[in-house]
Amino acid sequence: MKDIVMKPSILVARAVFPEVLTKLAQHFEIESNQADETWSKAQLTEKLHGKVGAFTTGTDRIDAEVLAACPQLKICANMAVGYNNFDIAAMTAAGVLATNTPDVLTETTADFGFALMMATARRMTESEHYLRAGKWTKWSYDMFAGSDIHGATLGILGMGRIGQGIAKRGAHGFGMNVIYHNRSRLDATSEAACKARYVSKEELLKTADHLVLVLPYSAASHHAIGAAELAQMKPTATLVNIARGGIVDDAALAAALRDKRIAAAGLDVFEGEPAVHPDLLTVPNVVLTPHIASSSVPTRLAMANLAADNLIAFFTQGKALTPLNA
Repeated sequence: MKDIVMKPSILVARAVFPEVLTKLAQHFEIESNQADETWSKAQLTEKLHGKVGAFTTGTDRIDAEVLAACPQLKICANMAVGYNNFDIAAMTAAGVLATNTPDVLTETTADFGFALMMATARRMTESEHYLRAGKWTKWSYDMFAGSDIHGATLGILGMGRIGQGIAKRGAHGFGMNVIYHNRSRLDATSEAACKARYVSKEELLKTADHLVLVLPYSAASHHAIGAAELAQMKPTATLVNIARGGIVDDAALAAALRDKRIAAAGLDVFEGEPAVHPDLLTVPNVVLTPHIASSSVPTRLAMANLAADNLIAFFTQGKALTPLNA
């Protein structure tokens, strides 16, 4: 009689494409959350008991407390390029591998960032609300007059893959003057491909007509854009954040928008999301979206498949595809 080989047991912490679950089920015993319930930390910890792997999203916090309660856990595969839900130091100390999904969402997120910048500059949300409220009764020369994208100065804070994608769209598609600031300067070939010029953060803030934030969140980047930084921007400038909540001081931004110290903002991410700072909901000159920059069907499916493939590769080959702390 053949021995029965037990499949490793994993948790899929949020709802995911059914075909991805089917793929995972070939290799694992799965407990899934297709009801897409929002679990507390205690509930997540309870669900992780006895699991050797987890398929997570940015809402699932894995820290020292969770790890201490789940000593059998070996890997957490995030369906996201960001991983500020992971305490990487604690995971490394506990011998738990962390993975993410880089590259597969770069172009889709860059598309969205550029679209959000255009919607912000051209006051699309304000004008739609005006129309829907039945206030549009006549044409006027200055009705929702915004700012141009073509020929303007595009400033990018954070020049990784997505930042470079936005730079190329602006420089090659719209004839924008592209400047950027990054923790480290790009090589000359990459700068040339983006038609981008490296500047100090101070010059970036003072010069950009449209400032796009694409830097990773960390303790060092917390409130990288606060009241002092907003004060350095042009009163005609726009600010777009597609990076992570916490990089912008949302309260300070709401005050700057209310007082017209900058022209407008477009935000896809927020401090403490899904909660949104109430002051941002009271100012008209802001475009708000619910963290959907990577949300196209092909890209979200690619992200889910890469997270699944990280789990499969780890348990079948002993090595994940995109490790963060290998």
